[in-house]
Amino acid sequence: MRSIAIINQKGGVGKTTTAVNLSAALAGSGVRVGLIDLDPQAHASLHLGLGPQRGLPNTYEMLTANKPMGEVWHAVQENLWVAPSHIDLAAAEVELAGVVGRELILRDALAETAGCPVFDYVIIDCPPSLGILTINALSAVEDVVLPLQPHFLALHGLSKLLQTIELVRRRLNDRLRLAGVVLCLYDSATKLAAEVSADVAAFFAEGPERQAAWQHARLFATRVRRNIRLAEAPSFEQSIFKYAPQSAGAEDYRALADEVLAMYGESAKPQAA
Repeated sequence: MRSIAIINQKGGVGKTTTAVNLSAALAGSGVRVGLIDLDPQAHASLHLGLGPQRGLPNTYEMLTANKPMGEVWHAVQENLWVAPSHIDLAAAEVELAGVVGRELILRDALAETAGCPVFDYVIIDCPPSLGILTINALSAVEDVVLPLQPHFLALHGLSKLLQTIELVRRRLNDRLRLAGVVLCLYDSATKLAAEVSADVAAFFAEGPERQAAWQHARLFATRVRRNIRLAEAPSFEQSIFKYAPQSAGAEDYRALADEVLAMYGESAKPQAA
């Protein structure tokens, strides 16, 4: 099973949009995908029709009340399951403060097999912070994908995020690595977008100066363009592939899914007629 955390401590950079639509694109390619919503805002859950108002078993109960992982998964389309979030997850930082091994709760939950679907990929949508929820995600996965908006402020926190990934790799999860950066909300008409793209590519090409956690990181070739359809899709509780399958947003996330599959030496599976 491949496991990927989608993280950025800055909000509004396309993190949840990437988590949802990359998951949907991978599911559409024929692999079985589990999407875990660890963000108290529950935007990924809302995006796919599993908002907190439905009262479903959720990741808050899994982290704080020992709810079995097998009870938290909910099928939303062919090949795609979601473990939804809840606003109460915002209190998890305090509630878990005295719990021994609190950084590893999600890792241990994912090791459970009773009642759980068998996945090819698990993708985690993390909150826009570097607290205990994000640390749980980083302790449970092998890879990190970082959505980045191509402007100066989005770049500003990159070094802190890389330090966190390296720290978790050394202390909690020696499998952890940064797989790559994907540029979102990309506007090819601006000079700044091209400059930031070049800066990020140059940073990850430095080679021997890099820490082990991002030694093999890359800038994904796919640029997720600004697209109003991506912004509209959540209000219809649909992925971009159901809402606007011919849009630029759908095209970009299909291309990103192909890159992710290729990163693991895999390709889309033939679909049944």
